[in-house]
Amino acid sequence: MRLAVISDVHGNLDALDAVLADIAAAAVDMTLSLGDNIGYGAEPEAVLERLRAAGIPSVCGNHELAAIDPTVRQWFNPLARQSIEFTRDRLNDETMAYLRTLPKFIHLGACWFVHGFPPDSPTVYLFQADDSEVRDALTATGCRVCFVGHTHDLELVTTDAASVTREALTSCTLQPDGGKRYLASIGSVGQPRDGNHDAKYVIYHTDTGTLTVRYVPYDREAAARKIIAAGLPKNHANRLL
Repeated sequence: MRLAVISDVHGNLDALDAVLADIAAAAVDMTLSLGDNIGYGAEPEAVLERLRAAGIPSVCGNHELAAIDPTVRQWFNPLARQSIEFTRDRLNDETMAYLRTLPKFIHLGACWFVHGFPPDSPTVYLFQADDSEVRDALTATGCRVCFVGHTHDLELVTTDAASVTREALTSCTLQPDGGKRYLASIGSVGQPRDGNHDAKYVIYHTDTGTLTVRYVPYDREAAARKIIAAGLPKNHANRLL
């Protein structure tokens, strides 16, 4: 099975449409989202409509959690909180009901999907966990490969009985032997923070272990203009450029 995994669209419809077109051309069997489909960007309702129309399942990210639970918003810095309030005001009742149904994780075969950190946290960042915590978390899932978002960065963590290694995530093949487990932080579709401004997602071939990082250009200037026109903080737009 060829799986496309996307994360952190963050209300950026221009980036999402470009990625969905790239996914369609790649002829994958299934697409999943790691959450934070909303927040920062100017078109949260349209993004969620697009994902639902395409039948793309999603886990709950911290921005979805903040949209449905006002008490969570106090964890966000003032600018991020402003974008959450903007987002909440633009989601209709049906969409809010949909957000409340999002699971904290998805388990599919030998793969685990969660927004922040396994097994089920939408808020913990990968960089907050030490090596032993990563190893224990991956072991607890019982899966060989775990996909996370949240950091907006590309990173691959490999664990076995003797070691934990962390490196930049590039296209690679995840070996099925040697007792290794993998955690892949797959970057962001709509708000990259890894030095490359293209939209990013990955395709994982479950049979061969091939993991391909896809870089998708899109009209970043148009997306940034929408953020400014919506009255959202300018730094949300500046990150795209």
